[in-house]
Amino acid sequence: MISVIIPTLNSQAGLPAVLARLVPAAVDGLVREVIIVDGGSSDGTTAIADQTGARLLACERGRGKQLAAGAAQARFPWLLFLHADTALEEGWEREALAFAGQVDSGERSLGAAAFRFALDDQGLRPRTLERLVALRCNLLGLPYGDQGLLMPKRLYDALGGYRPLSLMEDVDLVRRLGRRRINMFRSRAITSAERFRHDGYLHRSVRNLLCLTLYLLRVPISTIQRLYG
Repeated sequence: MISVIIPTLNSQAGLPAVLARLVPAAVDGLVREVIIVDGGSSDGTTAIADQTGARLLACERGRGKQLAAGAAQARFPWLLFLHADTALEEGWEREALAFAGQVDSGERSLGAAAFRFALDDQGLRPRTLERLVALRCNLLGLPYGDQGLLMPKRLYDALGGYRPLSLMEDVDLVRRLGRRRINMFRSRAITSAERFRHDGYLHRSVRNLLCLTLYLLRVPISTIQRLYG
């Protein structure tokens, strides 16, 4: 029923946990294939993909291009896009199955769903950031790619799919979806906090907000990319 698409680039640290959380859904038949689209890893990422039986695609580096390449090869009617450092909370498959069933039956209008943002870190700073992300999603209907995105392939195709952007590919697609067609799951997508610990929570958060603001002001992606690093 679901094709899971994961773009990777030197992702061996987080990828095993991401794949492990997909196993129960695969056993139940909900997840029918996992497509790992690699952008040229030099670590053990591709070996992990081989060992777990995922389909491995090679692609030019760039998350937008990688996501689009994976979606083009997907064989099942629902797509789940995940980052390689984002593991879904145990039990996520029950909520996803209910949502997909309601959409397919016509009980719910055609739309997509994202998960609640969470970080694998302790303390006040990660909890504060999680609340701010929840506020952004509630007010603006703007989940990011590290919250996962589940949607019917027919809706993805109708929107034109992911564009070959090196940055903001998630915001670009979500804005084309429109907030009325985005549903927020209660289940969490638990993302690695390594980037926030490395850069500093405040510095990373301000930089992300600045990048989003510049994108909304239609500043060229190449300019935003230099700022993002």
